[in-house]
Amino acid sequence: MIADLKPYAEYKESGLPWLGQVPDTWRVVRNGSLFAQRNETGYGELPVLEVSLKTGIRVRNFESSARKQVMSDRGKYKRALKGDLAYNMMRMWQGAVGVSPVDGLVSPAYVVARPYPGVEPKFFTALFRTDDYMSEVDSCSRGIVKDRNRLYWSDFKQILSPCPSSDEQAAIVRFLDWANGRLERAIRAKRKVIALLGEQKQAIIHRAVTRGLDPSVPLKPSGIPSIGDIPQHWEIKRLRTLVDHIDQGVSPLAVGFLAEGDSWGVLKSGCVNRGVFRETEHKQLARNFKIDPSIVVEIGDVLISRACGSPSLVGSVGRVKSLRYKLILSDKTFRTRFRDRVDVDFMVFAMNCGYYRNQVEQAISGADGMANNLPLSSLRDFVFAIPPAAEAALIVKFLESEATGIQNTISRLEREIELLREYRTRLVADVVTGKLDVREAARSLPDIPNLGNELEADETELEAEFESGKGALIDG
Repeated sequence: MIADLKPYAEYKESGLPWLGQVPDTWRVVRNGSLFAQRNETGYGELPVLEVSLKTGIRVRNFESSARKQVMSDRGKYKRALKGDLAYNMMRMWQGAVGVSPVDGLVSPAYVVARPYPGVEPKFFTALFRTDDYMSEVDSCSRGIVKDRNRLYWSDFKQILSPCPSSDEQAAIVRFLDWANGRLERAIRAKRKVIALLGEQKQAIIHRAVTRGLDPSVPLKPSGIPSIGDIPQHWEIKRLRTLVDHIDQGVSPLAVGFLAEGDSWGVLKSGCVNRGVFRETEHKQLARNFKIDPSIVVEIGDVLISRACGSPSLVGSVGRVKSLRYKLILSDKTFRTRFRDRVDVDFMVFAMNCGYYRNQVEQAISGADGMANNLPLSSLRDFVFAIPPAAEAALIVKFLESEATGIQNTISRLEREIELLREYRTRLVADVVTGKLDVREAARSLPDIPNLGNELEADETELEAEFESGKGALIDG
């Protein structure tokens, strides 16, 4: 059905450079003719809402949220009624906008907009999250620092938006709900395969780095429950005896763009994710920032996530195998420099297995007031099962064949998910700007089941991804 979509029969110029032509029946109107500002406070008994850069507004779950602080005086929070549109003034240019699913409270840093009759807020939320519209929002926002520019109501209401009829808005929302549901199910299926492959990879790594490759070798107790028995000739050593030093970076002012030309970037907390180093997870530094050579990232470095919004990503380890950018460590990243006699590749595999993960979880749960932080003192005391150098090299060769093959499959599936998301982004943009006509397709759709619970579960799965740099939860 999606492949059969065609453009509208007739178009006209919109008068907006970012938009181009629109269907001839559409209007171009000010946002102030679509929404009225709601600025109501004093309703402290209502639930607190939050907006995700990717999924819109939802009731905040204080049990699972990594950011549990809330204003003590809820009376200052703004009321948003069910169906109202709300956006974060400082993050509207990133798509921090959504439709309230219930009556609730939003941060004073939000603008709440009440839709006029005949306005479908879900249509305009989808429009406001398109790349071209967010660029328009960025140009209309004001502030001293670009990354903290604010879109005030007085500016929002003057922005021009394409506006189909109310019936067509509803048809577009219906079609996008259906299309998003199909794409989410495809993404979820691939994520399940990735999870199974990850478990298989972990099992292979764990056995190799705790038992070696010879199943007949005599064993001895390691004294560490999460490691179990190890070959008799192996040793248990603390990380402090295997490294020369562990470096930590800085937290400089940076912008949310990739470094380019001769500019430098600082790594984000998500630069290492489940064994893989991702060099594009960085922010560009100001050109006048003085670079400290001791924290410059180099090929061969072993990086460890010290702190992250998602506890599941704290302690993630990856090795820098190639570099296209000039980068420095952030304060949320450790770099481990091993001693000459240590097989670094073996250690990277060992630091991506279950018994290492167990030590990370114990360390971060015991960090007072810092549940998403891996203390350096704890990291240095982590224990590892260490084979002789020649045996370590054989284990690495085996794992590079077995585990690396699985990781390549995982990476391919992750790329397929990325392509599906890119396709969805393009599809939504084409539909809400009138490049594709979905009216007939929407009329022929079967009743769409309630995907709320499924999509909420999928959103929970992806929160770690958002926190690691692909997005974020914004609560003002």
